[in-house]
Amino acid sequence: MARWRWVLVLVGLLVSLGAVLLLTDSLLRLYAVLALLSPRLAQVVIGLIVIIAAGTAGFCIYRLGPFLRPRRRQKRLRSPRHPEEAAAASLHAVQRQVEQIQDQVTRQALRDKALTLQSSTADRDLTIAVFGVGSAGKTALINGLLGQPLGEVGAALGTTQIQQTYPWQIPNVPRALEIVDTPGIAETGVAGTEREQSARAVAAGSDLIVFVIDDDLRQAEYTVLQALMSMGKRVLLVLNKADRYPEADLESLLDRLRSRVVPPLSPDDIVAVAAMPQPLPQVGGGWLQMQPNLLPLRTRLADLLRQEGETLMADNLLLQAQQIGASAQQIIDSQRLAQADAVIERYQWLSAGAIAMTPLPGLDFLATAAINAQMVVELSQVYGCEVSFEEGKALALSVAKTLTGLGLVKGTVDLLALGLQTNLATAIAGRALKATSGAYLTRIAGKSFVEYFRQNQSWGDDGMGSIVEQQFRLNQRDAVMKAFIKEAITRVGVST
Repeated sequence: MARWRWVLVLVGLLVSLGAVLLLTDSLLRLYAVLALLSPRLAQVVIGLIVIIAAGTAGFCIYRLGPFLRPRRRQKRLRSPRHPEEAAAASLHAVQRQVEQIQDQVTRQALRDKALTLQSSTADRDLTIAVFGVGSAGKTALINGLLGQPLGEVGAALGTTQIQQTYPWQIPNVPRALEIVDTPGIAETGVAGTEREQSARAVAAGSDLIVFVIDDDLRQAEYTVLQALMSMGKRVLLVLNKADRYPEADLESLLDRLRSRVVPPLSPDDIVAVAAMPQPLPQVGGGWLQMQPNLLPLRTRLADLLRQEGETLMADNLLLQAQQIGASAQQIIDSQRLAQADAVIERYQWLSAGAIAMTPLPGLDFLATAAINAQMVVELSQVYGCEVSFEEGKALALSVAKTLTGLGLVKGTVDLLALGLQTNLATAIAGRALKATSGAYLTRIAGKSFVEYFRQNQSWGDDGMGSIVEQQFRLNQRDAVMKAFIKEAITRVGVST
């Protein structure tokens, strides 16, 4: 119990004690007065007063009990504390999400991908992708780390044409490692672009990226580096060919690199190495070949993999699960949009027929309220929401009022009048205009409801009017309008 509550309790006890003493003295005086008249009457009155006082005291204690008792802290829902738990939960959610895909081939492909990802987590190797522009020295760096010349090195761009994977082991790191030499990025030509896409795919699927540069970050390097980091990939930035710089210039360059990378990398994650140092001229002639200096990278890799190896793999698993989920969601969105378009297509012409049969002049939205309400209900089912018919009717009327308030009803009539009169006889066009305008407005309303359900039954910060007006403008596009008028002539013009 907090200290201030103890003070309040103590003050309350003192006040209560004083009140009890005062009440006792008053009761004794009252009893003495009443006893002169009738001792029995005095006992009855005093007894009633004591019962009432005891009841009042009990009620007060009951009401103040929750206030005096210490509050229990509400238990928060336990969220995954470790990346492994988050990755497992994400994979489970992805598997449920994939089951919503209707196309059997696509559903099975994503299901297999998720199951493969889940089954490979127990005993797979930790993957390190060595990534960067051509001729930055990626292959030479890998040869130095492995201690043997496994890949071809050279100054020409595109020396590494396809990815090469090599097994590796670091002492005291429990997992086996795979180090991947990727093709260079920012190479010209179609082949260079294809190799860069392949390299990016390898990097996106790896647990750790060693991003190799040989100078200050070029724009192409910076763009790719930021893209990888924004995905959530763990990156070590390695400045190769450090032997070309005097010590002061090297420190200045490293400081510049640290300031350019946003969000910033840890200073320990930006290292300078010399995988294949240039020979130095000797006094008196000849050349001295310096030994490679990869110690900063070796040390950082060893520390990182020993401390965070399992976390890196779990983070990568989580990222890949999220990517599968994003692909599944994109397919589901396209699937739902196609279903929603079919619903809107059907109801817009039902609405046109209802308006055409209405004897009242102008566009009577009340005539189509039931039709549009049912459209809302079906659209809600497409997006997995629960909307009753009455709720759908209220939403339909709200959008109808918004269309009128924004002046879009008159705008629709003016917009369609010219197109219909151009394609139909004037008399027929006049009779068809009301029905066609009703169909078009139902279409705008339906498209607006799609956005409402896509945003989890919310009109967003700008409100209903903004979405309705946006859909009106989108459907004003020339190709959309021509296709709509062509179908309206077939459906409405012929029947009128």
